[in-house]
Amino acid sequence: MLARAPPQLCSGAAVAGDVPSSRRPWVPAGGLARGGGAGGVRLVAARPVVAAAAGERRMVSPETVAAAADSGMTTQLANGSSSAVAGISKFVTSTVGKSTNILWHDCPIGQTERQNLLNQKGCVVWITGLSGSGKSTLACALSRELHFRGHLTYVLDGDNLRHGLNRDLSFKAEDRAENIRRVGEVAKLFADAGLICIASLISPYRSDRSVCRSLLPKSSFIEVFLNAPLEVCEARDPKGLYKLARAGKIKGFTGIDDPYEPPSDCEIVITCKIGDCPSPKSMADQVVSYLEANGFLLD
Repeated sequence: MLARAPPQLCSGAAVAGDVPSSRRPWVPAGGLARGGGAGGVRLVAARPVVAAAAGERRMVSPETVAAAADSGMTTQLANGSSSAVAGISKFVTSTVGKSTNILWHDCPIGQTERQNLLNQKGCVVWITGLSGSGKSTLACALSRELHFRGHLTYVLDGDNLRHGLNRDLSFKAEDRAENIRRVGEVAKLFADAGLICIASLISPYRSDRSVCRSLLPKSSFIEVFLNAPLEVCEARDPKGLYKLARAGKIKGFTGIDDPYEPPSDCEIVITCKIGDCPSPKSMADQVVSYLEANGFLLD
């Protein structure tokens, strides 16, 4: 069992008199400076501030922020506008998509520390293929095999996510793209947490999968293509969806009236032929072997 570290107080979580001096919240040298004019409080940054235009992060020195605060200067925002509130100096903020005035906060415990704790490297195993190709079966078999070996995983299954996170999305092209984008962002967070995230989705379009790949360092995105022919998948038809699609009751079904674009340069291909499909265990072992060979499973 892992030993638990004693809880740490966050800055501002307690009054200084309530805790020992060694654990009191940080206060700027000289205390909080009172601003003029409207009588607000001016906070001077003690650490470098992250400034980000969309997709960009750059460091701003504490001296720069302090100088701006002392001179009453306003801080230029990423979208080119400036803001002035009497007595208050703003941190450098950014605009990302439709989100404005946001700031990236770094923490002292990062991915490296979490990976060392878990004895593994965070990554995303992205399983793609036609409906009925065995994606969910492989995802569960892989998760079980890694669990038995002492590694922490989490499975993001396409159908499961549509019960909650993506319940507001349809199967129209634009919603399918948004579905994959959301899963990619969540998978990125799991990988950053140090987990081996197993994403199991049809994800039929190369462009959408490429966007998810671009969210992580290239070596941390492992695309697994379950190459099962349509005849095999349709013969299985575990959810009866192919029959409904053939009857015209489901429109835009991948493999019937909507295309599936197989990967052109994926890390792992698992081929299933008519009458010759590998077992879930053997498929999982193939992925585990790749993870071992590429340093994701540490001793």
